[in-house]
Amino acid sequence: MAKIPIYFVPGLAASKKIFEYLSLPEDIFDIHFIEWISPLSLDETMQSYAKRMCDYIKHEKPILVGVSFGGVMVQEMSKLIAIKKVIIISSIKNNEELPYRLKLAKKTMAYKLIPVKMVENIEDYDAYFFTDFLKKRSELYKTYLSKRDATYLQWAIHNLLNWKQATNIENTIHIHGNKDEVFPFKNIKSPIKVDNGTHIMILDKAKTISKILIKECNF
Repeated sequence: MAKIPIYFVPGLAASKKIFEYLSLPEDIFDIHFIEWISPLSLDETMQSYAKRMCDYIKHEKPILVGVSFGGVMVQEMSKLIAIKKVIIISSIKNNEELPYRLKLAKKTMAYKLIPVKMVENIEDYDAYFFTDFLKKRSELYKTYLSKRDATYLQWAIHNLLNWKQATNIENTIHIHGNKDEVFPFKNIKSPIKVDNGTHIMILDKAKTISKILIKECNF
């Protein structure tokens, strides 16, 4: 029996390393990872970017899996190519699932004030992370963030907050943690719930997520 092609897109600015703890049977799945590419400009449309991401897909009717902003991206990619299924993790299915604070950031354009240079050069700020929480988050960012240039970060944040999707893509599978601090669970409609899953549960709930993926991809 032919293997099932499955492509993963990581979260905003993250590398494929965030998937390192997933465990999928390699005799069933043909596993591929798509890394973020640089936008052509700050004005590149989501559709144009998604089309360029689709160039990395070499199989017919694959399964697309995306985390956070990667979940938004695989939904856009699914509008351009034939796929078997879209699975999103710690993400949103439409712009109504954005929390109020992000909708407000969009309306006021406060997101343009985000110091993306700090993310781009996070090593330079280590001395300012006084608490254990901030130090741990800093280490996570250094380990798992690979796309840190300012143009990409500005482009990605803008397109996440200004995503124009009012209704869900049919048959989208949504895996979401009930402790997600970025996209609160209360705003998410009909997900597969992961108990105590936070926005980074792809790392610390990988065993649970792996089981869900295997179940949902079992045709």
